[in-house]
Amino acid sequence: MAKTAPQTFNIVGMHCASCSSRLEKTLNELSCVSTASVNLATEKATVTFLGSKPDTQGIIAAVNKAGFKAELVTEKASLDEVWEQKKKEIKALKLKTLVAMIFTIPLFYMTMAPMVTFMSFPLTPWLKQIMHDHALRFALTQLFLTIPIAIAGYKFYTVGFMAIVRKSPNMDSLIAIGTSAALIYSGYTTWQIAQGHHHLVMNLYYETAGVIFALILLGKMLEGISKGKTGEAIKKLMGLAPKTAIIIKDSAETEIPISEVQVDDMVLVRPGTKIPVDGIVTEGNTAIDESMLTGESMPVDKKPGDPVYAATINTTGAIRFKAEKIGADTALAQIVKLVEDAQGSKAPIAALGDKVSAIFVPIVCAIALLALAAWLIGTGGDVEFSLRIFITILVIACPCALGLATPTAIMVGTGKGAENGILFKGGEALETTHKVGAIILDKTGTITEGKPTVTDILTTSVNDEDKILQLAASAELESEHPLGQAIVNYAKEKGITLLKAENFKSITGKGVEATIDGKVVSIGNKKLMDTVMQELSSGLLSDEPDKLASEGKTPMFISIDGELAGIIAVSDVVKTTSKAAIETLKNLNLDVYMITGDNRRTADAIAKEVGITNVLSEVLPKDKASKVKDLQAEGKLVAMVGDGINDAPALVQSDVGIAIGSGTDVAMESADLVLMRSDLKDVPKAINLSRQTLRIIKQNLFWAFGYNTLGIPIAAGALYLLGGPLMNPMLAALAMVFSSISVLTNALRFKGKKV
Repeated sequence: MAKTAPQTFNIVGMHCASCSSRLEKTLNELSCVSTASVNLATEKATVTFLGSKPDTQGIIAAVNKAGFKAELVTEKASLDEVWEQKKKEIKALKLKTLVAMIFTIPLFYMTMAPMVTFMSFPLTPWLKQIMHDHALRFALTQLFLTIPIAIAGYKFYTVGFMAIVRKSPNMDSLIAIGTSAALIYSGYTTWQIAQGHHHLVMNLYYETAGVIFALILLGKMLEGISKGKTGEAIKKLMGLAPKTAIIIKDSAETEIPISEVQVDDMVLVRPGTKIPVDGIVTEGNTAIDESMLTGESMPVDKKPGDPVYAATINTTGAIRFKAEKIGADTALAQIVKLVEDAQGSKAPIAALGDKVSAIFVPIVCAIALLALAAWLIGTGGDVEFSLRIFITILVIACPCALGLATPTAIMVGTGKGAENGILFKGGEALETTHKVGAIILDKTGTITEGKPTVTDILTTSVNDEDKILQLAASAELESEHPLGQAIVNYAKEKGITLLKAENFKSITGKGVEATIDGKVVSIGNKKLMDTVMQELSSGLLSDEPDKLASEGKTPMFISIDGELAGIIAVSDVVKTTSKAAIETLKNLNLDVYMITGDNRRTADAIAKEVGITNVLSEVLPKDKASKVKDLQAEGKLVAMVGDGINDAPALVQSDVGIAIGSGTDVAMESADLVLMRSDLKDVPKAINLSRQTLRIIKQNLFWAFGYNTLGIPIAAGALYLLGGPLMNPMLAALAMVFSSISVLTNALRFKGKKV
């Protein structure tokens, strides 16, 4: 059955891993859904529907029924609006946290200060007197201080208890049950004090509930701020786009909002301002700073016919260009979408956390109830002691850290990559890249520049280099062959005036011939030079053709009126960074292969120059994918790096397809990873980035699992049975907050590292 393109929904109300896991399970059970993925860190659900029509309202209804709220993310939604909504949510959390803290501090002080015997605090004697002489007032004061705190944290009750009703308890359920137990017990004790049992004033737990609320709200606020920091890469990209553009219509300049720019509009950009949309330069010369898209620090020279991209900075001259891509079609918008999709996706390693969190909360509830019953029996009915353990287990077992462990690391890793021109298309690509064992590099455009360049001009004693170049370029001016165009471009770069060519003739598979200044000039391969082969074999240039070929260059022979005049060598030169990049790949313990359609001699020459020993030469475009299969059959996890249309099948076949940024749209669509710069050094950077991100994920999962594995037995009284202290519920709340913050901090620590 056909599937729709994935749709993304903003989800409101998720607080822990069990929330996202439960919602994901609910959505995947819907008959209209092919696949659904819910991400806690980005608070988004990505849904692919079965059939040709997406059931958007069905998804929203299912999410609402599960206890959350959903809103379809549309391209019309302003990027600024999304972040404004995030700011409002954090602002609301800050207000709730402030209210909770204002009332919790005096509540905590008035209950705990009198209990400290080793030192004296201000007002302690007075508080002790109030406790002794006015126990009911003391209890009611605590109650009234707790009410605003409970109101600030009311969502823990509405969400937590509704989750229990739906038979899918979550973190909020643990908090709701634990604090409710403390408040109900304290309320009952207050009633007992009102009946005259003043000695029970020490059995109040209002401050426990208050501190738990305050600490968890504080943790949520810090978590929200930290999540915002993990998405800074996207915010930076979003902030790059200018707000307005200057349009030329009827020779008049008009400044309009960026949203009103249309395809084919003529746009004026002055020095020091940003390019508003993607287009092609029609007038003017300048240098454009494209570092925000490619990571390349040096400005790129632009002239008529060259492309320009939205959000890049015009540094020197004024230019006019024709708008070609606007809105969501610009390179910047596509990059933002790519990064957002990657940050909202899941790595396979996340499945472990999802499976655990799905059953974790019900198991914790069961453990807490069993511990309550066991301690009630063991202590002969000590409700206060048993209740304390019950509350502590529920509070300390929050699986927040488990849910944040993977997505936060992926958000930081993909964001870090985007800042360096390395775009992963999803969490799976990010994870798989670190396991690559073999890497195949396409020669043309990947290892080499991808465009032929004149490297050598050799002449007989009769002619000088400039004269040979002038005649050859004049003859090739009407040719469409890439090698001929390379000679023409080289002559123009040197400022050589081209002559008029007459009787131009293209000889298929051999070269060209033309009459220039009354002389017959021929330029081409050996087949075209049959008439001068005897002179070539015994002349001054006899050894040069083989020497040039061994260096990976293509020799082109020039004859004038049937006599050999010289040789021009043309080569697709190796990029300056290729050799160092390949050496780095080897140091990463990767088997490096070069694949090309060139003959063996030329391929070996290029491979030798860059330090590659594994050469796959004379490979037709249609056979590249089969070469990838052959390596995979040997048990290797293979990455393929390419930039052309003919690389697309091989990019799809490989375990990780890597497209060089200067390549075709087809290659980029087929790849798992896009390198915005045409620099091979970004390949080992991407592999290192993947390895570093996976290291962070594993560290986070270790601490998250370790925290809960160690925390629950301590909360249940394991240390107490061995003669140690009994954990206080307030310390449990603090530990729970610390676990989530530590996971986020560990992920954010990666932001400061170099790739």
